[in-house]
Amino acid sequence: MKNFEDLIVFKRAVALMVDVYRTTETFPKDERYGLTAQIRKASVSVVSHVAEGQGRLSLGEWRQFLSQARGSLYEVQAQAIAAHELGFLEDQPYGELRVSIRRVASPLRGLIAYVRGRERKKTTRQPDNPTTG
Repeated sequence: MKNFEDLIVFKRAVALMVDVYRTTETFPKDERYGLTAQIRKASVSVVSHVAEGQGRLSLGEWRQFLSQARGSLYEVQAQAIAAHELGFLEDQPYGELRVSIRRVASPLRGLIAYVRGRERKKTTRQPDNPTTG
């Protein structure tokens, strides 16, 4: 298996995080500890959970961290919607952020499916039957 830094989902999650940081620079200063901090933290969380999951010892732990990355990605999406509705994000940067989110979601779904498949394969394997003689 590749190092987490080589995974498409990791690279795209980092790009999303950079997009979030740059986009939120325009948010009102009084939101620094509110929505700005929240969406930034969630975007960092996506990156962190993908990386941390790769370092876990079992497939179940890896899947759990990928699931947490997915939850954090949904959090970024919800906060982007909120920022747009509050007028902190104009239509164009909001649309660009939505595209970045989808670009992470697709390979993340694929990686979760891959890990689940490996888990199933591992749990359905029949034990070896030693011959008695």
